Amino acid sequence: MMTRFPIFWKISLTPPQIITLGFIVVITVGTFLLTLPIATSEPISVIDALFTATSATTVTGLVVLDTGTEFTLFGQIVIMVLIQLGGLGLMTFAILIVLLLGKKIGLRERILVQETFNQSTLGGLIRLVKSLLIFTFSMELMATILLSIRWVPVYGPGFGVFTSLFHAVSAFNNAGFSLWPDSLMGYVGDPVVNIIITFLFIVGGIGFTVIYDLIKTRKFHQLSLHTKLMIISTLSINILATIVIFLLEYTNFDTLANLALDEKLWASYFQAVTPRTAGFNSLDIGSMNPGTLTLTMFLMFIGAGSASTGSGIKLTTFIVIVLAVHAYLRGKKEAVIFKRSIPNHVVHRALAITVISLLMVTIVIFILSITENGPYLQIIFEAFSAFGTVGLSMGLTSELSENGKLLLCILMLAGRIGPVTLAFALARTAKGNIRYPNGDVFTG
Repeated sequence: MMTRFPIFWKISLTPPQIITLGFIVVITVGTFLLTLPIATSEPISVIDALFTATSATTVTGLVVLDTGTEFTLFGQIVIMVLIQLGGLGLMTFAILIVLLLGKKIGLRERILVQETFNQSTLGGLIRLVKSLLIFTFSMELMATILLSIRWVPVYGPGFGVFTSLFHAVSAFNNAGFSLWPDSLMGYVGDPVVNIIITFLFIVGGIGFTVIYDLIKTRKFHQLSLHTKLMIISTLSINILATIVIFLLEYTNFDTLANLALDEKLWASYFQAVTPRTAGFNSLDIGSMNPGTLTLTMFLMFIGAGSASTGSGIKLTTFIVIVLAVHAYLRGKKEAVIFKRSIPNHVVHRALAITVISLLMVTIVIFILSITENGPYLQIIFEAFSAFGTVGLSMGLTSELSENGKLLLCILMLAGRIGPVTLAFALARTAKGNIRYPNGDVFTG
């Protein structure tokens, strides 16, 4: 039975609808704040404010205006707050406020948290939220201190500390917003910046349930199946992507060729892990080889982990599909991993999410190819980046028409809330026990 929440007269909304409405409200408020004269160095259009607010709230990182120069300190703080709200989820902060007021968390709020964090049960949700908040703020504070050691001597105490805080929040929430127009290209070979920033967005993108499981479980064999899959697949795909990018870009004079060997390795590693919805870049994306761009789009579409600050179809969704295909080719009835069977309804859900996501991206690419004058490869790249809420860009975003910007706003919002809400909507069992006769359909 679908739980509904009565609000405002006789209107009733389901949990996915409430989550969606929450994002829309925050984006609207953010748009209003960013249009205020105090937020920008010079007046900006409403559509640019909307795009920036949407990109920040959906933790995407695509920008039409330079964050460091076009926005004042107030505007940058607004963007940072939107990133934090969108990354951790609106219900997380709602629960925090309720707890600070000393109120009890009711069943309705627990169901909303369940929807937000993609959990199968209601048990332990509030404990999960508390642990998440403590862990998040601790990580961001620690990263701010470490980055301040690097940047305060260069930029002074005021801008150095704020820059460190801004990038720490942006990185942990996989937003990709930077106060520099070239993102982190100026630190392509800097070990401190590379390690801290990538550690933040890898941890933020691996999923809060995985982090919670790792904190309370000490032995690998006792971890949940989901945690095991995320750890092994994340390590595997990051290592493989690093090697491939290093080989593909090694002789490219616009990216790696002119760098020292250690800088080549750092840059290859950074660009391999950042498409997992982080959005920072230490190399010029537009100068990369077509093969590297294709790999990057593939990684952006897969995205991060479930119940994380990232988006995409999610890494476990991709793994489930691969396991299902492998099982079919081997003539098995069920997909199996670590001596555990993957239920068929999970496979069906993964397939549905992937197909619907591909349809959404394809439709947007089709419309953008009509409304925009940019190269087709750039259009495809920006669409995948928007859906995966990654933020990497080949330079087309700032040149989009108003229709193009609105279209990417919709895709960013769909990419941020789509996989979660679709997963829960599709996971619900059909009503009734009616079965129909089998019919043959020829495929393949």
